[in-house]
Amino acid sequence: MKNTKLQAFIPLFYLVWSDDLLTQKEFATLREFITSLTFLSTEEQHYLLSKVDISNPPSRNELAEWKGDIEKSIKDKSSIKSVFDIAVALSDTHLDVSALKPDFTKLENDLGVLGEEVIQNFKTKAESFTASSQTNSTFDIQKITELLDGKEAAIIKKVKSVISRPEFAYETSTDINVYRQTVYNWCKVLAEENLGNMAYPKQYGGGENIADYFAIMETLSYHDLSLVIKFGVQFGLWGMSVQSLGTDKHYAKYLKDIGSLKLPGCFAMTETHHGSNVKGLETTATYNHSNQTFTIHTPNKNAQKEYIGNAAVHGQMATVFAKLIIDGHDYGVNAFVVPLRDTNGNTLPGITIGDCGHKMGLNGVDNGTISFDQVEIPKENMLDRFASVNDKGEFESPIPSDNRRFFTMLGTLVGGRIGIPRSALAAAKSGLTIAIRYSDQRRQFGPENGSEVPILNYRMHQRRLLPHLAKTYAVHFALQYLTNRFLNRTESEMQEIEALAAGMKSYSTWSTRDILQECREAIGGKGYLSENRIDALKNDTEIYTTFEGDNTVLMQLVAKNRLSEFRKAFGEMGSLGIINYVYENAKTAIAEKNPIATRKTDDEHLLDSEFHLQAFIHREKTILASAARRIKKLVDGGLEPYDAFNVVQHQMIDVAQAYLERIVLEQFQAAVKTVEDENSKLILTKLYQLFALSQIEKNKGWYLEDGYMEAVKTKAIRKMVNQLCWDIRPDAVSLVDAFDIPESCLAAPIAVD
Repeated sequence: MKNTKLQAFIPLFYLVWSDDLLTQKEFATLREFITSLTFLSTEEQHYLLSKVDISNPPSRNELAEWKGDIEKSIKDKSSIKSVFDIAVALSDTHLDVSALKPDFTKLENDLGVLGEEVIQNFKTKAESFTASSQTNSTFDIQKITELLDGKEAAIIKKVKSVISRPEFAYETSTDINVYRQTVYNWCKVLAEENLGNMAYPKQYGGGENIADYFAIMETLSYHDLSLVIKFGVQFGLWGMSVQSLGTDKHYAKYLKDIGSLKLPGCFAMTETHHGSNVKGLETTATYNHSNQTFTIHTPNKNAQKEYIGNAAVHGQMATVFAKLIIDGHDYGVNAFVVPLRDTNGNTLPGITIGDCGHKMGLNGVDNGTISFDQVEIPKENMLDRFASVNDKGEFESPIPSDNRRFFTMLGTLVGGRIGIPRSALAAAKSGLTIAIRYSDQRRQFGPENGSEVPILNYRMHQRRLLPHLAKTYAVHFALQYLTNRFLNRTESEMQEIEALAAGMKSYSTWSTRDILQECREAIGGKGYLSENRIDALKNDTEIYTTFEGDNTVLMQLVAKNRLSEFRKAFGEMGSLGIINYVYENAKTAIAEKNPIATRKTDDEHLLDSEFHLQAFIHREKTILASAARRIKKLVDGGLEPYDAFNVVQHQMIDVAQAYLERIVLEQFQAAVKTVEDENSKLILTKLYQLFALSQIEKNKGWYLEDGYMEAVKTKAIRKMVNQLCWDIRPDAVSLVDAFDIPESCLAAPIAVD
């Protein structure tokens, strides 16, 4: 093959025949490429086509000859970065080949190959870019830590100091009773440090700082998650239910003792057969006007309170959710403080407590069942911020609507749906820190005749961990946004904030579940050893997808909120409203669906934040309009709205997912814009780009079906995700070190310096 034009095609031939990566379709793509080159003569085209004939493969000698030619051409040429660069080197002239660069670049995208990956097949040990990649931080770790900690840096530092003390060494006993007592003792230490009462009013001994409380919950999650949940049950669910649903008389009576852990308690909402359906609770609170009491009663076994934290061993009181009955009339679910045990731990008359026993995780938390047999409590034990019984024995409420009152009552407890995703986020950070540090040190395989290579240098290993790292940073900023909105909420925003909290609880906890599974597998056998903590993180966070609301149910709540917002903007989902919505969406989408945009693959475009945002918005709006259209069609066809929603439940999850992904993307974009330090901004920009493109890649089937992108573009995105992982790899260890997790909390031998 002396013709310099034809020499340029050697790398393509070798690429086709040296591996099994290319399919028949891609052979066809290569043949189409050859026939499109008009500067080739017919004879030259026929010759080249004969070299990509599946029925006529080259001999081993010919393959070896091609490889030898390529190795000679790239020797000592550091500028070789792509298949085209090899072609130029082989041709010995730029006369015939230089104009082909756009065609070669397009072909690489069409074939979905990365030039650098091809080139590594020909480099010697000394030139192996896989072997030579190493950790080399390009930014000041402390600056990223400061960005992540934000305004809560002082309280975060204090909590880290406390949980790094010797008395917080992990409990290794497999005796569930020993573990529970250790966790209880830890909670006492935290109470003595005034961390438990952080959210309560100052006049009742608290710190009156909810932002710090959330930061405490998240930071404690670097330690034992049983501690976090026990802490959250006592000071969050039990204490804040009194604070949120009660009035001054309840604050004065209970809050100081709750905050000091003198009065351990429970949050008794969930029943055996009415988990997420709070309206369906069967426990009753019957008012007795003659002696000014309520009788709390469990009518059947399926109405017992179940999975209640602090119930099995330590709880002395509980906020009990029960249907208020006055003169035979049901006034809906209300909240009551009910004593369970005396100060010596003895169960009170009429109270039956069971132990949920050993669980999949969180075995330092004493979950139990509670049943009430005609238990009388005084009238003042009703938490009466939103409803009460007056001196005449009549029901009163400042909120006349039963529905609105019910959702207002539950809305005050939305803080739990902020604490749990932030706790899950911390667990994901711990898992990633362990896995990435280990992957940087663990060596395996390597170039021929060379030394072993850190497994984090391998593209697939980067693919397994680094998009998860990018997503964890993204979720961090999204949860900061959610927290700030909650802390600065107005009444008119509450429904949206509640839906966002429900959605982010699902998004974050599902993300953590997936991340920890990948971390376990990426660590290999070491990840299966309890000493390396992935098992505890996995098992303890598994229930996060269920409590504070089952994730799938919560996502339906989010979707219904989005449909509600849709109605507000475009009418009662009538045909005209839907048409208007689709039209408004189409006006922006039509320009992006033109052949140029759907096939646009240049780096500047793929890395453009505006392209990312518009792609996310388009998906969100299109899925929402489709769901609205489908529901309307079903209802118009005679289905009850309840049944119509049931039919489209799978689509409702997509509506919620697309909405949340857009929110997370926007908050990552907003966070990067605030960064002033150039090096920090550069690495966070790469992380942001990796998050955005990996999410688009995950949803590429939808984008292809919708016609928003063509295959050439999704292949280019895949290639760019690979490249971003490679570019971020040197900073990966520094990026997890920026989480600043105490070494004593990480504890995993494979991760601790």
